[in-house]
Amino acid sequence: MSGTLQAFLDDYAEALRRHLDSPTTDTLAEGYELGRRALVESVSLLDLTEHHFRLATEAERGAAEAGAPDARIAESALEFLLQTLAALDIATRGYLDGTRRYEQQRSRADDLAGRDAFRTALVESLQDGFFVATADGTVIEVNAAFGALTGYGAAGVPYPVPHPWSLPEGGRYPSLTTEVPRFVLPIRHRDGRKLYLAVSTSALVKPENDELIYVGTVRDVTAEYAAHERDQAATRLVTAVGAATSVMEVLSVGLDELRHTVDAESAVVMVWPTRNAEPEVYISGKARAADSGDAGTRRLLERARTRPPRSLSAVPEGADSSESSEGIVAPLGETGDAAMFLRFATPRAVNSADWTLFSLLIGHLSVAVQRARNFDQARATSLTLQRAMLGPLELPPRFSVHYEPALPPLEIGGDWYDVVPLQDGTIGVIVGDCVGRGLSAAVVMGQLRTAGRALLLRGAGPAQLLAELDAVAERIPGAMCTTACAAVLDPVRGVVRYSNAGHMPPILAEAGKPGRRLDGGRAVPLATFELPRRPEATTALPPGSTLVMFTDGLVERRGVDIDDSFDRICEVLTGAAEKLPREVADAVLRELSPAAGYDDDVAMVVYRQPPAPLHVDLPAEAALLSGLRRTLRSWLAAAAVPHELATDLIAAANEASTNSVEHAYRDGGESPLVRLSAFIERPPGVPTGAEKLVIEVVDTGVWRPRAADPGNRGRGIDMMRALTDELEIDHSERGTRVRMVVNLPATVKSPVANPLRGTELRIG
Repeated sequence: MSGTLQAFLDDYAEALRRHLDSPTTDTLAEGYELGRRALVESVSLLDLTEHHFRLATEAERGAAEAGAPDARIAESALEFLLQTLAALDIATRGYLDGTRRYEQQRSRADDLAGRDAFRTALVESLQDGFFVATADGTVIEVNAAFGALTGYGAAGVPYPVPHPWSLPEGGRYPSLTTEVPRFVLPIRHRDGRKLYLAVSTSALVKPENDELIYVGTVRDVTAEYAAHERDQAATRLVTAVGAATSVMEVLSVGLDELRHTVDAESAVVMVWPTRNAEPEVYISGKARAADSGDAGTRRLLERARTRPPRSLSAVPEGADSSESSEGIVAPLGETGDAAMFLRFATPRAVNSADWTLFSLLIGHLSVAVQRARNFDQARATSLTLQRAMLGPLELPPRFSVHYEPALPPLEIGGDWYDVVPLQDGTIGVIVGDCVGRGLSAAVVMGQLRTAGRALLLRGAGPAQLLAELDAVAERIPGAMCTTACAAVLDPVRGVVRYSNAGHMPPILAEAGKPGRRLDGGRAVPLATFELPRRPEATTALPPGSTLVMFTDGLVERRGVDIDDSFDRICEVLTGAAEKLPREVADAVLRELSPAAGYDDDVAMVVYRQPPAPLHVDLPAEAALLSGLRRTLRSWLAAAAVPHELATDLIAAANEASTNSVEHAYRDGGESPLVRLSAFIERPPGVPTGAEKLVIEVVDTGVWRPRAADPGNRGRGIDMMRALTDELEIDHSERGTRVRMVVNLPATVKSPVANPLRGTELRIG
């Protein structure tokens, strides 16, 4: 017997004797504690009961021998034993219950494993895609059908947000605060195709942790959605290009709509105006640098334009529907001179639904392009005729004209101007305004302009011209009360003769001074009253002065005093001598332009009288050449020399002056001097349009022949010859004279705008 058991049995004997001597609840509590101790010390139940039985028997025998047998001893001993065994009973029942629960849970686990296997088999047998997503949208379980629909199967789970099949503009699974059990979700399949999936979801709560999850199915509805989308896309495209009246407008809105519909990164259109001409290129979207100039792209589009209409093909050519394509090419229009290349944002397979959609949209775009091209041709013809009615495309030097119709898209209206160089070197100018607006007034204007030009060429002066126009206006329906101002400019003598038939007075501004109105020679409008003779006035044109003639649309508007408008023009003309005539016209228009635009036709002619010849003498010092250049620049601006030509002339004059400073007086001499002269020269008997500008640089020094090998320098003469039309160099013992001549160009008005002109045009 072990010591632990013996100690327990001894303690049990003492506790039992105390209980038999005086049974109380405390002695019974000792028995319960001994039972718990027996559990801890692993005392055998048999040892305990055998020991108790022996002790109880001894207690009964002792009482009998003492002559006092007591039947309560056996009862008290049993009560103590039962109290001891109570703790052992509780432990035994707990063990049995645990064993029973274990068996139940093992049976339940076996049942759940079977149910999971059944659920997995059921989910995998579904034809629809199945998924489970957490509350934040992470997909944690998918079936094989889901993988087939999206290209992303069970091997890649979990799929966090953003999902790999998501489109940037597409939707996502509903948030916790939104209940959307059914919706359509656009996705990008792993192979690049764009699909539409009908998603059905249900929200569930896990019992073990109260976590919200989504269980759902997905079904491919691309075919149904594509049919609906085709109708909508066609409607959007037709609506977008419906109001376009030019090829530029059609391509601007049409290509943008087409790119978004088919998810293309860029669109490149090439148009061949003629068989051998370079193609015109239109680019929409994020085109790659090589798209417009790459030889491969051009060959691709050249082949495509010769194919039958609506014959689409994938790029690279020859790819079948199962292969990924970079884009598609197709002819555009019906004439075989245009083609389009649509480059996808990402390579993808093109299915039958895609081909149907592409064919439908490109067909609508082709029709719109052809319609716009027909309209462009008709409009170009119309504008050419209108511009021909308005006046010449080339003007003499130092002129600028501006015309703005009140009723676009008409290019003409009832206002007109004309500038006519005459054989005697003078220039005839007419500015007029017919009653009314629009096409009917333009018809009247065209007849009066033609008659006025004929009278000028015949030699009529301003007053005589208006007097004879009275008779012409009487015979033209709608010409009565036309106002006009006729003038004849003499650049050589510096005078202007003018006569005014009820028109706005011209404004003349001397260099550096505000403008002033020329109110002389005024009379009534055309064909209103019989006049014995029309008046005429003559005014001097000081050198560098600016003359402005215009129609009433520039200065007349509601709520504004017309005198205030004249004052504003006069103020703007204060600095006119420092600007080109075109810049003067722009400044006047900016100053008087109403916020809502002009509500009447505006015609304006600006003329610059040549400045006095320039003569500058300065010591032959290099430090003074910068001042010489500034002086020459100001004079060229006053002479209305275009900026590009003025820059060339200043460079040539500076080179000639520098040569005089550096070389002419190298051996010394008295009063080293450089003289620069600039003036406008007109050959005798030549019309005003043929004018020359002459710059001469003269010194009294010694001519230095150019070295055989000038090295890095010595190129000045070559540069002067390249920058001028004529170069003469005379040198003698008295000095050197460098004469540089340029032909002053005529002012060329902008030709009729052609929206198909240009080699590359980015429209989006």
